[in-house]
Amino acid sequence: MTGQDALRVALDRLCPMHLWLDPGGVIRHAAPTLVKLRPRTALVGHGFDAAFRLLRPRPCSEPPGALPTGLRLQVQFRDAPATAFNAIALPAPAGGLIVNLGFRMTMPEALRDYPLTSADFAPTDPTVEMLFLIEAKSAAMEAQRHLNLRLQGAALAAEEQAQTDPLTGLKNLRALHDVLSRLVNDGDCFALMHVDLDHFKAVNDSFGHDAGDHVLRKAARIMQSVTREGDTVARIGGDEFLLVFPGRQDRARLSRIAARLIAGLERPVRVRDHLCRVSASIGIALSRDIPGAPPDDLIRRADAALYASKRAGRGRFTFAGTAVPPDGASLA
Repeated sequence: MTGQDALRVALDRLCPMHLWLDPGGVIRHAAPTLVKLRPRTALVGHGFDAAFRLLRPRPCSEPPGALPTGLRLQVQFRDAPATAFNAIALPAPAGGLIVNLGFRMTMPEALRDYPLTSADFAPTDPTVEMLFLIEAKSAAMEAQRHLNLRLQGAALAAEEQAQTDPLTGLKNLRALHDVLSRLVNDGDCFALMHVDLDHFKAVNDSFGHDAGDHVLRKAARIMQSVTREGDTVARIGGDEFLLVFPGRQDRARLSRIAARLIAGLERPVRVRDHLCRVSASIGIALSRDIPGAPPDDLIRRADAALYASKRAGRGRFTFAGTAVPPDGASLA
């Protein structure tokens, strides 16, 4: 390695943003960081004035590429991004100039435009410490972001769990009250369908609680099958359920839904070697019958209609305020 080559290696390490110009102003060597700043542009072999614009001192009528030596200069890339630099030019051994450059922009701006690391600066440059702090801050902010996302996810999961019946996966009483309060506060019309499984106690007594749990899960799926997206199915007691139908006030349509529901629940459920048989009594309340009533009042109306169905023989549905179930309501 010649002495000049050794000098260039040393300068690359100590001044990673320098250029070596020949006497005619042609770039003969570009340090690693400058090469990194223009990966698609060959700086070497081109005139300094082809790659850079001299801003200060103002250009004079000297030959192209001529730079004043020993003075603080300001230069700028001609192509985008038109990054500006502070610079100083000093005579090089065997003729030409060594031009050392440094960013005029702030470090966050430089990091925005270029993939810089600590290796792109001189080891003694305080920028290295600044880069470390910026990288540490970025890492801490990213870690905080991920932590916040995990906490938000955990909070949502906990809230979902707190509003879900663990046996059936349906909404629970807490979730039901939230849904009803929102509908009442918004002034939306809706229908409530209170469902109680008939003869469920006999299943538990005869075949055990495992069989009863299986029947409850099957009943939950049947209820979900008659609802739309946006409807709510909640388990509010051992074998009691409440269905909420936003925007639905048509008694004929609700009667068909109740009839389908009872027919589905009356199909025997096989548990091991046993056939478990239940039915359902249903009470239906419409929000338009008592506009603005609180949710508990509507639930009580649906509950009263439910017990009217039970007194009438079970396996049927009754609308709140209806003394006798309407035609087709009795399915016993």
